Amino acid sequence: MSALSTSAILLRRIEFGDYDLIVTLFTEAEGKTSAIAKSAKKSVKRFPGVLEPFSKLNVVLSKGRKKGLPILQEASIEDPFFNIREDIVKTAYASYWAELIYLWMVEGEPQKQLYQLTVHVLSELNRGEIPVEVLSILFQMRFLSLAGFRPNFDHCHHCKTCLDQIKYATLVSDPSSGGIACPTCCGVSRNGGVKISKGTLKQLIWTNNKDLDRAARIRFTPLAIDEGIRFLEIFVPFHIGRNPKSLKVLRAIRKTIKRKWKF
Repeated sequence: MSALSTSAILLRRIEFGDYDLIVTLFTEAEGKTSAIAKSAKKSVKRFPGVLEPFSKLNVVLSKGRKKGLPILQEASIEDPFFNIREDIVKTAYASYWAELIYLWMVEGEPQKQLYQLTVHVLSELNRGEIPVEVLSILFQMRFLSLAGFRPNFDHCHHCKTCLDQIKYATLVSDPSSGGIACPTCCGVSRNGGVKISKGTLKQLIWTNNKDLDRAARIRFTPLAIDEGIRFLEIFVPFHIGRNPKSLKVLRAIRKTIKRKWKF
């Protein structure tokens, strides 16, 4: 038996049998790791209400010689992020980020920069001082870069005209090419492109390049937030090759809230 003690974020959990849980953790030491928490549904002593989604934990995992899931021996709270789970909008965004991580990562490959990013956006989401949409833009832009899918905003993918030299104020995103197309070339784009202004593109670039604290506090206009969210929620699923179920829920919640505020 070998043991691993590490900080971790709980990405998801599913019931296994009458008393056990299978948990998927984003660990600082080893990346995505699935483990079985035996008797987790009835053991108040070992897991006293700590195995909640998005919680930051300190966990102890044991691995046997035979193949199989590691066993979650201990779990204690580092930060519960209570405020996230008490708000349906925050929960929806955190669920979307967690599912992106779950879908993209493979088991056992450390991703320390992504782990630090995830802890940062969850901490800010829990604190509630930065608009949740801005945090989602920050997370998705940094996620794309760390995953190797950073959008090319330098020039039109088709005619190669540099961004600053394109005479139009509004361009079209082109997920299939990994970047943008100018209006002259937008007919070549085929994969769900949406309009996006030069100003928004420059803010997305700034968000991706600055340190986390400064990037999260950039002031987006309502138009830039709307364009950035629409662009990224098309671009990210296209490049990871999966459509997160949580994104459908998130969009439905946003739509319901918009309808509510109209009356």
